[in-house]
Amino acid sequence: MAAISAQLASFKSFSSLLNDKKCSRFRCQIKSFGNQHSNWSVEFLSGKESVHLIRNSSPPISMAASAAGSAVKPAKKVCLFYCAETEVLAKRIAAESDAIELRSINWRTFDDGFPNLFIPNANGIRGQNVAFLASFSSPAVIFEQLSVIYALPKLFISSFTLVLPFFPTGTSERMEDEGDVATAFTLARILSHIPTSRGGPTSLVTFDIHALQERFYFGDTILPCFESGIPLLKNRLQKLPDSDKISIAFPDDGAWKRFHKQLQHFPTIVCNKVRIGDQRIVRIKEGDATGRHVVIVDDLVQSGGTLIECQKVLAASGATKISAYVTHGIFPKSSWQRFEHDNGGQLEKGLTYFWITDSCPHTVKEVKCKRPFEILSLSGSIAAALQV
Repeated sequence: MAAISAQLASFKSFSSLLNDKKCSRFRCQIKSFGNQHSNWSVEFLSGKESVHLIRNSSPPISMAASAAGSAVKPAKKVCLFYCAETEVLAKRIAAESDAIELRSINWRTFDDGFPNLFIPNANGIRGQNVAFLASFSSPAVIFEQLSVIYALPKLFISSFTLVLPFFPTGTSERMEDEGDVATAFTLARILSHIPTSRGGPTSLVTFDIHALQERFYFGDTILPCFESGIPLLKNRLQKLPDSDKISIAFPDDGAWKRFHKQLQHFPTIVCNKVRIGDQRIVRIKEGDATGRHVVIVDDLVQSGGTLIECQKVLAASGATKISAYVTHGIFPKSSWQRFEHDNGGQLEKGLTYFWITDSCPHTVKEVKCKRPFEILSLSGSIAAALQV
């Protein structure tokens, strides 16, 4: 109360205003009592003896607090290791940020074919944030990469992030008959047992995992971060000259459930497969392709049979252009060769564009500079995820 009295005493110089009959209301503000900052108002109404002391709902923000809030958060320094397959993508990621430093590993083999691995300057990464960019493109390379993945967290690092753009066993998530092995669950269990670093559990960054329920396959000792390549597609579509005529087609209900919320601003077409005898035929379930540049969207492609059937149906339904996007272009046995360019309008034979990301390095090497393929790099998305 003594502090309040001291503040009120400072208003005596305004007594002439308070006694002036023409002045019916006088209001001033107290910004602090001693060292305690607050926002108070003093209100005097003529004809009344009382002085009202009112505390406002929101305190003023000091200049120091405002400056601290507007300060730019410093970028997290990351040491990024990579395997032979992901070297090109790793260099692109490092080019996105000065905070990312590339580190190499000596990938060698003994005479019997088993890995002979060495991490140079292992003491130099102590206390650092470390990441490893993996590619499980075949069972032959998984073991050597897992050996490094299990070793890095034990080198007294501050944190560890595993970047696995494509989760390869994602399509093997169901058991339809007794004896089926869900290898998606097996791989998730292996990754869930990566040793913890000094900073805690490993973070896993992966893109457009095949089945959304697979996130529950991972244990509590790993922190999966599920990213998507769809923002890259949306950015690319905005740059097309006919961006106002784009419609999105989903080859089945599964693709619609996975992606329709991210693409809800586009008109949509949903296809499905129906069985007639021994044949499975693709039909349009809902939507209209007439006069539209239709982009078929799915998470991955292997043989490409379903996409080709969708292409034929959409062409017959009046689409003016047909393109496709998948996050993961697997294309075993070079099945990408089945997809041709439309050569300016031959919709029944080819695509205008076929966009894929660089999540599968082997495919990128094969289709680079071959129409209709175009690569949308995940480098920026991965660099941003490493800052989380």
